[in-house]
Amino acid sequence: MLRDEWGRLLALLVARYRRLDLAEDGLADAFEAAARTWPDDGVPDNPAAWVLTAARRRISDRLRSEEALVRRMPLLAVDAELAAASQRVMANPGDELLDERLRLVLLCAHPRLTREAAAALTLRLVLGVSTADVARLFLLSTPTMAARLTRARRKLAGASFTIPAPAEPPSRVAVVAEVSYLAFTAGYAPVSGSDVVRTDLAGEAIRLVRVLRSLIPVVDTELDALLALMLIQHSRRTARIRAGELVLLPAQDRGLWRQDEIVEALGLLEPLAEAPPAPYLLQAMIAAEHAIAPFAADTASGRIVQRYDELLSLSDSPVVRLNRAVAVAETAGADAGLAALAGIALPGHRLPAVRAELFARAGRIDEAVRSFDTAIALCGNEVERAHLAARRAGFA
Repeated sequence: MLRDEWGRLLALLVARYRRLDLAEDGLADAFEAAARTWPDDGVPDNPAAWVLTAARRRISDRLRSEEALVRRMPLLAVDAELAAASQRVMANPGDELLDERLRLVLLCAHPRLTREAAAALTLRLVLGVSTADVARLFLLSTPTMAARLTRARRKLAGASFTIPAPAEPPSRVAVVAEVSYLAFTAGYAPVSGSDVVRTDLAGEAIRLVRVLRSLIPVVDTELDALLALMLIQHSRRTARIRAGELVLLPAQDRGLWRQDEIVEALGLLEPLAEAPPAPYLLQAMIAAEHAIAPFAADTASGRIVQRYDELLSLSDSPVVRLNRAVAVAETAGADAGLAALAGIALPGHRLPAVRAELFARAGRIDEAVRSFDTAIALCGNEVERAHLAARRAGFA
């Protein structure tokens, strides 16, 4: 219940009291009280309303103890009023609740925050992920993450908890979408640590996009495309590792791909077939080409190259060029892929790793070995580094 109800209850509390610290502390205390009393007293008929009432009581107690604030506060609601209001809201979670959740999502995407801070705060506040879990997802200690979340909250002090001006929500939604994909990528392809995929982080990012889609009053085609992209990539999670070793896309057992997620993703993309090109839409269509091919050899690499060309015209980046080079190599051979890599500058191990594979495929073994050495030295993910070392050992 905590994970499902946290975000919406917090949104209601923040909307009422306009203070994140009060709302979070009060809600945490209420859930703790529920865990302590329900086993003996039984679960109430409306658990969410019970928690909301308990949280409001605790916040009211806290406000009463803050004398300076009390002097500025209007009359504090009595317990009976709190309970009645909670029951009313929980019985009819309509537009009012949706508006408050939307406000909370948009607040987390405030321009004052960095992308990383926005991602962490969104996971904590909107999705109810504990500080310890957020810390683990970002490979930080719990105290470090707690400090970062505190700094993020301070940056939001005084920020308006209202729906932004008509011209602003799309930009905030775009930030949330970007944050979501950032979090998903961190889970799908961790750059450090010992995991090939961090399913929990990727799953939370998908859940965030689902929440956002449920809150946006109009259809956002890029948000639909982003969800489709995430679902297709996430569908491969079981096939990406075998006996603790990394399995690249062409060698994966496609029978392990989650077909229900692929079907959902293709269903999202079908109405967008004639939509104007857009970054997430093009990436989702590329992922779909892989998803619908029965075998790796059946993949329509030529169409994928075309999609990457469209993507480059919209959003040129070293990562897009790198991925396009891989597709070019599949279509026109390793030498063509190597030519497509010319001029790309990208930190990390992925560029030398791709270059090493293409050198090997082209029969240029010495250059392949040197590139593998470079990639191994730069790779921070243990499993991926082991994969590169094994590939390099094959040419020794």
